[in-house]
Amino acid sequence: MKIGFIGLGNMGAPMAANLAAAGHDVTGFDMAEVSVAGVAMADSAVAAATGAEVVITMLPNGAILRGVADQVIPAMTAGATLVDCSTVDVDSARAVAEQAAGAGLLAVDAPVSGGIGGAAAGTLTFMAGGTDAAFAVAAPLFDIMGQKAVHCGAAGAGQAAKICNNMILGVTMIATCEAFALADKLGLDRQKMFDVVSTSSGYSWTMNAYCPAPGIGPQSPADNGYQPGFAAELMLKDLRLSQQAAEGADADTPMGELAETLYARFVETEDGKGMDFSAMLPRFEKRRRG
Repeated sequence: MKIGFIGLGNMGAPMAANLAAAGHDVTGFDMAEVSVAGVAMADSAVAAATGAEVVITMLPNGAILRGVADQVIPAMTAGATLVDCSTVDVDSARAVAEQAAGAGLLAVDAPVSGGIGGAAAGTLTFMAGGTDAAFAVAAPLFDIMGQKAVHCGAAGAGQAAKICNNMILGVTMIATCEAFALADKLGLDRQKMFDVVSTSSGYSWTMNAYCPAPGIGPQSPADNGYQPGFAAELMLKDLRLSQQAAEGADADTPMGELAETLYARFVETEDGKGMDFSAMLPRFEKRRRG
């Protein structure tokens, strides 16, 4: 299959490389000068999209997605499929899907979970929104780049699933870090805390699979000086998207709102930028009540 891939950063580059390694004819474009194994480089997004059966985008935000869509949709061949794997606001995802449909294209919004490691290993999870026909075109490519793809519904449903998932993730990471900091002050050994909680009703992914306490549980960014992983500023971005969506939908999300406030403070005024989002634990260790 002839594929155009636009956005070859930390996530997009390994995803494109996996598609090329699987035998697809991949042409890529990025604003930065990059080289990706097996991927031919174009000098513009339009050039990468022209003649492609599928165009995949992996971009930083909704505004950039809309700008790239304005460029590439007119250049794509009628009947081709636009697959956006960026994490953006639901309104942008729906607007781009509508724009693509107006040009005779299929469209899928398909944000991912699994981080840089999952992109390199081909073990991402895709949360997809779009028509059945569009998902059917993209699904074999998801199988190469990931281990699971869920068709969540119509256009925008993939983005909705992603921001709801990551709102849960942000809230539970804060709760997990709070609990470890409290346990420390109560004189409870961290390993004992993990042994109990990881097998009890306090179980969560943030405790069992991504424990924020160094040396406890499976290997995680905490064991590497909190190098990301999943950076705190990206968690802040996703929490802001969740609250933007909640406001638009008139949904009451007080825990998500508080998590956004805490991550904003951590990233913008407490030197949390560039650290893994689990570095909330050393933040809480230093703090006192009130």
